[in-house]
Amino acid sequence: MRSWRSPNASCRRPPASVLALAFILALCQPVSDPLPRTAALFVNAKSRKGHHLFKDACQLLKEAGIELTIAKAIRKPSTMPDCVKHAVAAGAPMVIVGGGDGSISCSVDHVVGSDTIFAILPLGTANSFARTLGIPLDLPGAVDVIANGRPKRIDLGMIDDDYFANCATLGIAPQIAQTVPHGLKAWLGRPGYLLWAARQLWKFKAFRLTVDTGSKTETMDAVEVRIANGPYHGGVELVDEAAVDSGRIVVQVVTGETRGHLIWSWLLSVLRHRERKKTTIEFEGRAIRLSTETPMPISIDGEVLAETPVTARVARRAIRVAAPGPSRAG
Repeated sequence: MRSWRSPNASCRRPPASVLALAFILALCQPVSDPLPRTAALFVNAKSRKGHHLFKDACQLLKEAGIELTIAKAIRKPSTMPDCVKHAVAAGAPMVIVGGGDGSISCSVDHVVGSDTIFAILPLGTANSFARTLGIPLDLPGAVDVIANGRPKRIDLGMIDDDYFANCATLGIAPQIAQTVPHGLKAWLGRPGYLLWAARQLWKFKAFRLTVDTGSKTETMDAVEVRIANGPYHGGVELVDEAAVDSGRIVVQVVTGETRGHLIWSWLLSVLRHRERKKTTIEFEGRAIRLSTETPMPISIDGEVLAETPVTARVARRAIRVAAPGPSRAG
């Protein structure tokens, strides 16, 4: 006589040892604290979208449950760092900066060493740092990250003693930054910026660069140097090996003797062509010394703030940022 067998009999309960191990592993998983619900907001009103979107940003943040203790549309961008500095000193749990990569980079210095969360609204032209963090470029999406994301500790780059968020550059980028007409990006956006870049490119010449990593020194002809804390530069993914949580700085040199080499390298990179890596040499480390035959300007996230020779370094786990949660990041 056959005994009756429950349909669920084959679904045996896991052994107690397996359940115990799963419980221990769950306890060991890092738990992210929620982002603060109180913040100070500073928007660069001279940025590409800042003037028009300041009120929208305030409203969306309020609707998302973020209490703004301070909300300022800053019409003189040079005052942005001091505004952030004072908010951090006053104990703001989170500072939100709305603007482009330049606004972000000039503000991060004052968050280093504090408990303040650094959050961004990408309102610039390229928004490279937002792309690196995976933050949506539309205002509602960026606000959603601030309201429902998670804190993430990231590295910053350094040029000598100056912190930067994303990328510093030698070559054509500083030349463009020094000569671009005031208001061109605000009025015409990226197309206007690219047209001006094309004009400046015809005047550009290659230069001799020496790279000292501490273990080796190399000298070469270069047409552009990217000092990267993240993969994006000018809104384009150029430095694949760079990451904000790698603990190292990446120096990518576009080699060559003519501007044609730079154009070709950019084209291959935009197309994500596999041959793009043959146009560059990369150096990685905690600190890398860069020098040229004559001093050359360096743009730091779009602003010309230094000149060679310099030491590029990484500041490991320097600040906490508002980053997308696992569901959005995945």
